[in-house]
Formats: sequence, C-alpha cells, structure tokens
Amino acid sequence: MSSKPSSSPRAASSVIVDGTDRAPNRSMLRAVGFKDADFKKSIVGIASTWAMVTPCNMHIDGLAREAAAGTEAAGGKAIIFGTITVSDGISMGTPGMRYSMVSREIIADSIETVAGAEGFDGVVAIGGCDKNMPGCVMALARLNRPSVFVYGGTILPGIYRDKPVDIVSVFEAVGQRAANKISDKELKGIETCSIPGPGSCGGMYTANTMASAIEALGMSLPNSSAQLAVSKDKTDDCRRAGAAVLNLLKKNIRPRDIMTREAFENAITVVIALGGSTNAVMHLLAMAHSAEVKLSLTDFSRIGKRTPVLADLKPSGKYNMSHFVRIGGLTPLLKMLLDAGLLHGDLMTVTGKTVRENLKGVKHYPVGQDVVYPLDKPIKADSHLRILHGNLAPEGAVAKISGKEGANFSGKAIIFESEETALHGILDGQVKHGHVIVIRNEGPVGGPGMREMLAPTSAVMGKGLGKDVALITDGRFSGGSHGFVVGHVTPEAALGGPIAILRNGDPITIDSVKNEINLELPQPEINKRLAAWKKPAPRETRGALAKYARLVSSASKGAVTDAGLF
Repeated sequence: MSSKPSSSPRAASSVIVDGTDRAPNRSMLRAVGFKDADFKKSIVGIASTWAMVTPCNMHIDGLAREAAAGTEAAGGKAIIFGTITVSDGISMGTPGMRYSMVSREIIADSIETVAGAEGFDGVVAIGGCDKNMPGCVMALARLNRPSVFVYGGTILPGIYRDKPVDIVSVFEAVGQRAANKISDKELKGIETCSIPGPGSCGGMYTANTMASAIEALGMSLPNSSAQLAVSKDKTDDCRRAGAAVLNLLKKNIRPRDIMTREAFENAITVVIALGGSTNAVMHLLAMAHSAEVKLSLTDFSRIGKRTPVLADLKPSGKYNMSHFVRIGGLTPLLKMLLDAGLLHGDLMTVTGKTVRENLKGVKHYPVGQDVVYPLDKPIKADSHLRILHGNLAPEGAVAKISGKEGANFSGKAIIFESEETALHGILDGQVKHGHVIVIRNEGPVGGPGMREMLAPTSAVMGKGLGKDVALITDGRFSGGSHGFVVGHVTPEAALGGPIAILRNGDPITIDSVKNEINLELPQPEINKRLAAWKKPAPRETRGALAKYARLVSSASKGAVTDAGLF
C-alpha cells in the first residue's frame, strides 16, 4: 500500500511494547471490561457523536453499540468513546451558530486525540449532523489507521396537510408569516410536525450531501449514505462496519489508500449529480487537506463542466431523502455514473474491494421513478455549484445555481453587517426587487465561525423574492438554502477583501455562465476604497472562537485550522 504507516499501532492492546511490560495498561483496561483473551485482539475505537442536543444524533449511542457488537462478533475488541456535536438547526440565526464550523475542528481534534492516545488499531466513526461527518473523516485521514465511517441516517419527513415538511419548511414559513401569507396557527402547525424523530434533515442538505460524498469517496459501506436513521438497514450497516475494520486491518488498507485524489474527484461528481450543498466544497477541501491530497476550487469547476445534476431532491427539487432511499439509494446512481465513464472505478474502498467490484450486480432504479433523471435528460446539463471569481472575489466564491433562478443577476447592493440585521431588513421590507443583499463580517475570521445564512435566504423565499433579489456573503449557506445565492466570498471582509468596501447602491453583476462576480465600478475607485480600509479589532479575544479566528484558513482553502502551522 502507498499510505504512510499508522503513527502508533496496537499501543494499548499489546502486552509487551518495546520490551516494556504493559501491566498497568492491562489493569486499566480490565476496569472497563477487558478479559484476558481481549488483550490478544485488535482494538477498534468506536467514535460516537451521540448527543441529545439534536435529533440528528439522538440515536447514535444505539448505533455505536451495534458497531461495537459487529466488531466483537468478528473477533475484535471494541471501545466506545464520545465526542461533541452541536445542532445547526437549533443555533441557526443566533450567535451560537458561530460555533458550528468550530465544532468540525474540535470533533476532528478530539477523535484524533483519543484514538492516538489510546493506540486503537482501527476506528469506526459514526456521524449524523453536518459538521461531525467531515470532522470524523478528517480525523480518520490524520490517524491513517484502518477505519470506516458510518452515517447515522436520514429522518423521515413530517406531514402537514398531507404534504411532507422538514426543518427548511419551518424557516420558510417564518418568511411566509412575515408576508402575511399564512397565519400564526399555520406557522405553529408546520413547526410542530416538521421534525418527527431521529435522523438528519431530510432533503439533499449538508448532512445527506456529505454522507453521499463520503460513500463516494470510499470511506463508507455501500448505501450507508441512503438509509433511514431508524431502520434494520442502518442497524445492519453499523454491525457490518464494525466487522469491516477487522478486514481492513487484515489487509492493511488504510484511509489514505482510499482517500486519493481520484477518490475526491468521485466525491465531487456525486455531490454535483445529487444537487448537493455548497458546504461540500469547503468540507471536501478540508478532508483532502487532512489526507494530504491536493484539491482546489478549480477542481470543482473542472469536474462540474462534465457532470450533470440528476436528482430532483430538496431544497431545489421536490423529493426528500426518504424517497431516494425508497428507490434504491446511492448505489444505482454510482453504477449509472460509472457506466458513463464519470467515476474512477478501480479505486479501493472500505469493503476491501474496488468501486467497480462493489457495484457489480447493482440493479438500476425502478422504471417510472422520477427522483433521479437519466443522463440523457438531466435536470441541469452541468454543475449547479459554480465557482465564481472577479474583482469582488479574487480568491473565489461558491454559488448554488439550480437554473430555476436564472443564470445572471445584476442589481444594487444593500449592505448588512450581520445575519441578524439582514433578516430584519428582509422581513420589514427594506429589501426590494433588484437588490443584491450583501451580508458581510460573517466569514471564518470575521464572524468568527462563518455562520450559515439559512434564516435570510428562507425569509427571501418565504416573502416571494426568490427570483427578484440575489444574496452574497462571506459567510456560508445551509444545504437547505436556495435562490440566487453566493457564499464563501474570499478574501472575507475581516481580512480586507473587496466585499468590505461595498456601499449601498453599488452595482453588482453575478454571471454563472462566465462564473464571475464583479463590482461594476472603475478600478481607481475600488483601489481608493481598498487603500482606505482599516482592519477591525477581533470580536473575540478568549476561548474557542478566538483561537479559531487566529488559526483558521480562508474558506477557499477549506477553513482548516492546521494549514499554516509549519
């Protein structure tokens, strides 16, 4: 294999290491349930992101026990340990959302720390919400010990007046209420039934996008990304993952043998075909960084030119993830893309087999289904994820253009210095037809933490302005956001990027055909404003947010915190 060796294999499970008696190690492990025979087994750490702070993760303690049972039935010894998670859906639109991207780094650091300290031979990591999935995979790439990622699974949709509803339905209902399109009673009705139980948000939002990307990367078992959170399929997935790590140990297959550049190209292809979240751009860049794979924004543009959007899934489409599960999940789509020459088929995966071998015998989607379109009749002929450059985003920006919003937008800037002020401006009628809403100082450094602008984008859609306005930000978007939106504008305002010098009324043009975003002013005027800009004082000077702001890289580099340490 081509990967680097694990940094500390079998440190905890060995009886003698480097000639030193490990009796104290054995004594500590006896206290947590080890028997004599267990000391001769491979030890697999089961990283659980269980928490009762979000329905995405409320069931993962049970899944972790299933993965542990699978490990032990296959002859290994499992140790379950925990890490944090935060709920984007609960913190959304509040100052608490600044901790969301920070949590990705903390999760990666904590899994690396526990697995590294305890010397686990292999790892199963189970994630259910947006940031703990890339956080888990980043840790697995750093550790480079035989590992499998398990997705916690998707939620069932709620039903309101015979129509499926989810968390985005609630955010958009707030905008509808502000526009007097629904009553307080209807708003409460939508709110009370949109989240019926465990599992991640039910559209092709960030959680389902990242689960699909990780499976396409080769780090999950087939169809792990397309299973209901509460189902026999998900229980079986966990048990098989626990056993799969032992097979990887036997064959000495490690994450960096799987997470190659070509594997990341497969992941990008699948994200586009599914119409996935803009957050996938930043998370895949961060995961590649952890695996020491060179990946950049230009790769998304290059692959996007040849990859169509095929899945009619929310937020831009009409179906939920549960419909996708019902027709067969991800594997038939992978087979379709492989047969068309759009995937690399000879890459290793966590099954110990190649992508092509995994897909041998996979059946096509049922005749008559309209969740996934055929390649010759795509929803969109090329990528909905547009990497824009121009004098407003010299380092790049990420747009999500489904085609329903149109391909171009020109308008006058209306400036807001935070998500909260933008939301009020939309709801109280300050935002008008033809405006380009600018939300700045929400980047990784400026926030700090790079909040998602789901509340403003949902308010825009709820008020019926989806085709009348555009929105740009140095923050980012929820996978549930849709409309003419551009995020990850870099350099961000807090670092003196051109978004910092915009003024009300400035003319802005966004062109998703040319992939450009420009401030339509003479260059001398732009230079004058940039020269006059002064760096603001940091918003936070202590704690996790302050450390993040000091360490974090540009969003165009994945917003990682270990990029410039050496």
